[in-house]
Amino acid sequence: MANNILVSAAELEALLSDGRCIAVDCRFEFSDTGKGRADWLAGHIPGAAYAHLDNDLSSPVTEDTGRHPLPTAGRFAGYLSSIGWSSAKLLVAYDEGSNAVASRLWWLMRYFGKPAALLDGGLAAWVASGRPLESGEIERQPTPIVELQPNDTLQMGTPDVERSVLRGESLLLDARAGQRFRGEIEPLDARAGHIPGSLNRPFGANLELNGKFKDRNLLRQEFDELLDGREPRSVAHSCGSGVTACHNLFAMELAGLEGSRLYPGSWSEWIRDPKRPIETDV
Repeated sequence: MANNILVSAAELEALLSDGRCIAVDCRFEFSDTGKGRADWLAGHIPGAAYAHLDNDLSSPVTEDTGRHPLPTAGRFAGYLSSIGWSSAKLLVAYDEGSNAVASRLWWLMRYFGKPAALLDGGLAAWVASGRPLESGEIERQPTPIVELQPNDTLQMGTPDVERSVLRGESLLLDARAGQRFRGEIEPLDARAGHIPGSLNRPFGANLELNGKFKDRNLLRQEFDELLDGREPRSVAHSCGSGVTACHNLFAMELAGLEGSRLYPGSWSEWIRDPKRPIETDV
């Protein structure tokens, strides 16, 4: 397994057959928040649980947060218990193909100190390999709730961004599409643009046309060019709400560039205060 965080369909099948892992389907549509679960019910990897981005991988939104605040340790531990996860099992997350949402679950597991991996190419790769799907609800026996401890050194809050990114001490990589970063369009948030000093790395740039991750050496080369000599630990990742930012963070880890951080609040939290500066390229 590449770096032990990315598995192929064949590797996942072997892990599932041995009872060594639990697969979690993270499909989610921002424009139709019930569609992902409906798609999971219609067909999923046998035995896979479902994780809803809003309900399972986030906390409720407040007037000060972005659109997907991090779940509390208790909330996330309760979710893991409900799907039958235990510390003896590797959690393997996937979505429709890009792993744009699944990477959020991967990062949360890391944030709370537990191992996890992504299915390379997601559900599309599983289906393309000729492996079966199953449909409908799955009866699960909850496992004992495990006490989780967050590692806050893996994240950067808005005050940290104001202090270190705006001063040029840290580099912020924005995973949104170029049009959103430049401020040409903004389909989800109240203001368009980006945080001053940030650079754009659309998460799709991490993938081949088939939805699988690029070769690790190529990813290393591309991120090295962006970092321009900076240490990975001086890098933080943002997006609209701290979801697809995890994709860039995962890609850096896959490439051997370890230690970058997530800005969970991202653009949707940054713009809560109209006094915070923004930039556009229009």
